[in-house]
Parts: sequence; C-alpha cells; structure tokens
Amino acid sequence: MKELLSIEEWNDVVEKSKEGPLLVLKHSTTCPISTSAYNRVEAYETDMPKFFLKVRESRPVSNEIESDLGIVHQSPQLFLMNDGKAVWNASHTVITNNEINRGLKENNLA
Repeated sequence: MKELLSIEEWNDVVEKSKEGPLLVLKHSTTCPISTSAYNRVEAYETDMPKFFLKVRESRPVSNEIESDLGIVHQSPQLFLMNDGKAVWNASHTVITNNEINRGLKENNLA
C-alpha cells in the first residue's frame, strides 16, 4: 500500500481512479480497531492499487478527502474509488474481505 502524504497525491489518486477501481484507507495510528482494519486491507489480495493515509499525521489530506467525497469522516474508513468518486465505503469492523468483495460486486467491479 502506498501512503498519501499530500493533497496533490490525493488528487492524483482521484485521477487514477478514472482508469479503474482502487482502494483508499483512512487510518488512525493510535487506534487498535484501525490497526486491525489496516492489516486486513494490506493483506487483501487484489490487483487494484491500494492507498492509505494516517489521519492525524495528514489531517489536511483527510479533510480534503471528506470534502471532495462528501462522506463524513470516520476512522478507520475504507473507500472503493472508481471514475473519480467513492462508489462504496465502510468503516470500523465492517472493513473485511467479504464486505470489500460485496462492494465490488454491487458496483459491477468484481
């Protein structure tokens, strides 16, 4: 997974999602639930690009994501991006392989 450190990198991810689906995880380094979600996303086997950001360390990026996507911030929070927008998202313990797969199928991306 590649870490997003700037708003410019986030904007690049939005553009990249216009080429195909990808995953973006908002991760809190101080939360054990977030650490578990991070580990599950990191281990999720896919050819899709995967990105993450540390919400406390990259607060401006986290705020920009919330603003751009119009989805209230949570942490951890996983977005399935496609065509420049979030087509599915999950948070906390709902971030599982089964739920990611469901999100892909619901959006005809599987």
